[in-house]
Amino acid sequence: MTWGTDLWDQYDNIEKHTQSGLDLMDRYVKFVKERTEIEQAYAKQLRSLTKKFTRRGGKDEAEFKFTNHQAFQEVLTELNDYAGQREVVAENMTVNICAELTKILFELKQERKTHLSDAKKAQQNLEITLKQLETSKKRFEKEWKEAEKANQQAERVEQDSSSTKADVDKAKQHAHMRTHMADECKNDYAAQLQKYNKEQNQFYYSEIPSIFNNLQGLDEKRIRKLSEGYALFADTEKQVMPIITKCLDGISMAGSKTNEKQDSQLFIEQHKSGLVPPSDVDFEDCSQGVKAASSENALNMPKVRIKDFFNKRKHKNSREEKTPPPAEDFSHLPPEQRKKRLQQKVDDIGKELQKEMDQSEALEKMKGVYVKNAQLGDPSSLEPQILQTAQNVSRLKGDLAKYESWLNEAGGVLENISSQINNNLNSSAGSNIMAAPTVQDPGVYEDGFYEDFDDEEPEVPLGQCSALYSFDGSSEGTICIQEGEQLSVMEADQGDGWMRVRRVNGDEGYVPSTYIKKN
Repeated sequence: MTWGTDLWDQYDNIEKHTQSGLDLMDRYVKFVKERTEIEQAYAKQLRSLTKKFTRRGGKDEAEFKFTNHQAFQEVLTELNDYAGQREVVAENMTVNICAELTKILFELKQERKTHLSDAKKAQQNLEITLKQLETSKKRFEKEWKEAEKANQQAERVEQDSSSTKADVDKAKQHAHMRTHMADECKNDYAAQLQKYNKEQNQFYYSEIPSIFNNLQGLDEKRIRKLSEGYALFADTEKQVMPIITKCLDGISMAGSKTNEKQDSQLFIEQHKSGLVPPSDVDFEDCSQGVKAASSENALNMPKVRIKDFFNKRKHKNSREEKTPPPAEDFSHLPPEQRKKRLQQKVDDIGKELQKEMDQSEALEKMKGVYVKNAQLGDPSSLEPQILQTAQNVSRLKGDLAKYESWLNEAGGVLENISSQINNNLNSSAGSNIMAAPTVQDPGVYEDGFYEDFDDEEPEVPLGQCSALYSFDGSSEGTICIQEGEQLSVMEADQGDGWMRVRRVNGDEGYVPSTYIKKN
């Protein structure tokens, strides 16, 4: 069943039906647009919510060490990722549904307009032919009546005895002319009738069925695209469901990571003062008339401490205004808290000192390379950095010794950080932090430093590697490499983030370790 065959006379209904279908598609596009606006607003509100409740201090704050605080931060992180997925839903719906259906809707409207215009043109052409047929028919009827009148007049003239031969001939000639004109109008009417029937047959059996079938195909295409849009509405949501589920699982997992016992123990470790509660107050016999100084102290101390215990938060601000700045050795803290702060300070200084020593060692090695091969760089250009690093090491060593002595006084356990750092310093070949070698002192490198660069005995590569990225090597001592290039590892990363490599052509230099992948 087709529209052209079964609905050939339902032009008005077809026009209304196709318009209603296009209106439905337009309504659906607007519906999806409003849905995307809701998703975007929802995602924006979620991001604002997570930003509002996210702690600015982060891991540096003491409270962040508690598992319940960490779990809440993980909840906020997962919720922020969840908001990102809502934005993905809105973006995909906008691109895959709204934009696509809007484009198709425009094309369908133009196509429908063309088909309806063709139908109206065909109908107008048929109506013009019908008018021509009616005009021809009326003319034929008129001329035929005039011919009959002329023939009747000729017969009356011929029968009239008073009429002359000229009058009879004239009447007959006029009747013959009218008859001829009537025959021509008859032939014209017959031709117009044949033309109209032909066009009418073509209109109802060819043009209109073709146009209506095209409109049927257009409407079916609209329904098909609209059904795909309905499915995409759900599929877009399904695509992000695995990630959304992962976010929700992350929130559930964050809840399971909390440990109340661990948090309680951590709170004890953070705030344990190490002090002992005050002893019992001794009885003072006032009848003796003698008050011992020790008894007075014993009586007053608990009272003061109890007052401070209950009014600590109330008078916090006033005490802070009167309290002098904290001592450098943390002597203003209770014993346990002082040991923890000193131990933390010692660890921080030790890490910073180790970092400075690694940097100093790397500078010394690079300077040695410059001394050996002046084309790579000027050794004197490294002197300011070496001097600054040496000063930093000296200062940190003094700070480390100072805090270690305070920690020892507080009863803390030293981890022999100074001895470990000194051992690392002594084991580094060619490293002299306090007095950097200069180019004019070749004796500094006599203890085997030049052996690493002896031309008579080529250095054996430590392994092979490939370049992950291109590096221009514009700095002194570096080398240019290309992505994917095979290289030989001549010196591993010593903790400064650089490796010395050799190219196939024999050029050597330093490149960032992150740019290299060992084979």
